[in-house]
Amino acid sequence: MSLASNRFSVSSLSDMLLKKLSLPRAADALPGRDEAIAPPETHLVNGRSVAGPYPDGIETVYLGLGCFWGAERLFWQLPGVWVTAVGYAGGTTQNPTYHEVCSGLTGHTEAVLVAFDPKLVSFERILATFFEAHDPTQGMRQGNDIGTQYRSAIYTTTPEQAAVAEQAVAAYGKALAARGLGPVTTEVAPAGPFYFAEDYHQQYLAKNPNGYCGLKGTGVSCPLPGTANAGA
Repeated sequence: MSLASNRFSVSSLSDMLLKKLSLPRAADALPGRDEAIAPPETHLVNGRSVAGPYPDGIETVYLGLGCFWGAERLFWQLPGVWVTAVGYAGGTTQNPTYHEVCSGLTGHTEAVLVAFDPKLVSFERILATFFEAHDPTQGMRQGNDIGTQYRSAIYTTTPEQAAVAEQAVAAYGKALAARGLGPVTTEVAPAGPFYFAEDYHQQYLAKNPNGYCGLKGTGVSCPLPGTANAGA
């Protein structure tokens, strides 16, 4: 390989990486399509309806914490969670595919739909589980998983959830700073469209028990009221 072509390759790789680390402008995002990916009718683990309708009183929130395979399992195992699913949230492209999201040109993050019963599990416990399972200081990555689709995000569905989420970011930020870690980069915003991921991603680790799970927390407890770690 010539020196010129080598420089071109390095430049191209650098450009690709920069694109994966920054959200696309709406004008630059992929156009998507009208047809949505259909969710499975029932959850593979608990047999409940994935897309609903859910029983009265069930709340939903959409959480991004890296690769959604391990993240979904984390929440379907949490007592009080009614059902879970994986998909794409926080972006621009309509009805994106997995490969499009991974290109960094849709603006979405890999997200878990968590439908939960607040009488059985508090939103604070949901958020403590979320924060403790990943590193929310890494921006557009989680460990070796690099790109906008791996960013940390909380997409809320009620004003009450939004208020608690902002309090949680502040509280966990203080806990992380006390341990010498950087600021929280978690995106907190009202939920927009959530697009279900392809069927093979749904409950992936139930289908593939030895499959990849990239979850890795900081080891710092999240001090929120109503959780076992409050005041830690």
